[in-house]
Amino acid sequence: MRARLTKEFRFEAAHTLPSLPEGHKCRQMHGHSFKIEISVEGEVDESIGWIYDHKKISDAMRPLLEQLDHGYLNDIPGLESPTIERMAAWFWRKLEADLPGLAEIVIFETPTARCSFKGEF
Repeated sequence: MRARLTKEFRFEAAHTLPSLPEGHKCRQMHGHSFKIEISVEGEVDESIGWIYDHKKISDAMRPLLEQLDHGYLNDIPGLESPTIERMAAWFWRKLEADLPGLAEIVIFETPTARCSFKGEF
């Protein structure tokens, strides 16, 4: 049996989007309450009944969240112009080695604006 696990995380951070045209409001420093969903897929181990422990996802995310939370995203290598599209790819690169079966990353920058990324570069 195949299944998908999704675990949700939240962090607060500020950024600017310097690649946008002059006068665009998002070129100014501003912040978001980000929500990120990490999904993994795989075969359920019938002996225990799951793909793997949700804690494994939390453990992989912990150092990334510590780096991002209440920070200025533009100062983080690889996030110099941190759109949610670029952030999703950044998370993917950081997590793929530790999370076999990584299937999708969804980042919300507001309750109604999100980006879904499935590892296609």
